[in-house]
Amino acid sequence: MNIIAINASPRKKWNTATLLEHALAGAAETGAATELVHLYDLDFKGCTSCFACKKIGGKSYGHCAMKDDLTPVLERIAAADALIMGTPVYFGAETGEGRSFMERLLFPYTTYTPGYKGIFPGKLAAALIYTMNVSEAKAPQEAIDRTAAVFTRIFGGCEKLLCTDTLQFTDYSKYLSTVWDAEAKAKRRGEVFPQDCAKAHELGARLARQAGAE
Repeated sequence: MNIIAINASPRKKWNTATLLEHALAGAAETGAATELVHLYDLDFKGCTSCFACKKIGGKSYGHCAMKDDLTPVLERIAAADALIMGTPVYFGAETGEGRSFMERLLFPYTTYTPGYKGIFPGKLAAALIYTMNVSEAKAPQEAIDRTAAVFTRIFGGCEKLLCTDTLQFTDYSKYLSTVWDAEAKAKRRGEVFPQDCAKAHELGARLARQAGAE
C-alpha cells in the first residue's frame, strides 16, 4: 500500500509539513509505504489549456500531457492507494503552487459531461489538510468545501482537517504583525497544535486502513 503526501507550503519544517509528517507516520504504522513531496522543490507550471487530456482517442486522453518535474509525481499519485494534500491558506484559498498542482492533477480526470463526471481509473482515498492563522470562524469554508467536493467527485471521497489560528513566526516582535496576540499564539501552539498533530496522525492511519480495505 502506497500513500503520497503533497506539501503545498513553501516551508518544509512548519505547520503544514509537520501535520503531513504526522499523517504519514500514522499511515506507516498500518504498514503503508509513504512519500512526502514538497511542491516548492519542483519546477512546474499549472494547466496551459492545451486540452490534450480531453482529446478523444488522443495519446494523452485522461492524463496531463505536460512534461516537467510534476509529471512523475502525477504518475505516482495515479498508482498510489491514498493521497493527502496539505496547504496553508493564502488570500482565502490554497497556495499558488497548490492551485497549479490541483489543476494538473484534477483537470485531466474531469470530463465536459453533465455533472462533470470523473474518469480517474480506480479509487483513491484522499484527504486535505489546511492550515491558517485565522480562527475557525473565519476559515474560508466555502472554498475548502468546493475543493473537497472536486476531490470527492474525482476520487470517490475526501476527508478534511483544518488547523486554525496557527503560529506564523517564532518571534512576532521581528515582524509588523500587530493584529495578532503573540502570547495567545504561542500558548495555542503549545496546547492545541499537538492535538492537531494527533488528529493528523489518526487521519493518516484511517486513510491507510480505508485504502487497504478497498
